[in-house]
Amino acid sequence: MLLTKKSEYALLSLISIARSDNPKNVDVLSRELNISKSFLAKIMQNLAKHDLVVSHRGVNGGFALKKAWDEITILEITIAAEEKLPSVFECSPSLGDCPSQRAELCTIWPLLNNLQNRINGFLEELTLKDISS
Repeated sequence: MLLTKKSEYALLSLISIARSDNPKNVDVLSRELNISKSFLAKIMQNLAKHDLVVSHRGVNGGFALKKAWDEITILEITIAAEEKLPSVFECSPSLGDCPSQRAELCTIWPLLNNLQNRINGFLEELTLKDISS
């Protein structure tokens, strides 16, 4: 599956943070977006680990974008949220790593690989700002 709830919640959270003048903490985001606090906290940790957000401590603390929202790609966000490169199919980008161990018999791999590369390229060109209007 290309985008799971992790990606959806990451995108919604980052849009909310980008539109705010102040950092937003997990409690606020959780209530605002009606997302489980513990699930959202894990997603935000992944976004921080991938340098998409920075965490500020203290009473007025929370998360803020680490760079401008027109510099953060949707591909970066989905990789951080999912903790792997999102894929449409269970195909590997390499024939040698075929999950079904039948790469030599697969006639559709070139098509699926080409499609995945196009999707990745599209997600890499699309920014957080592009989807928030």
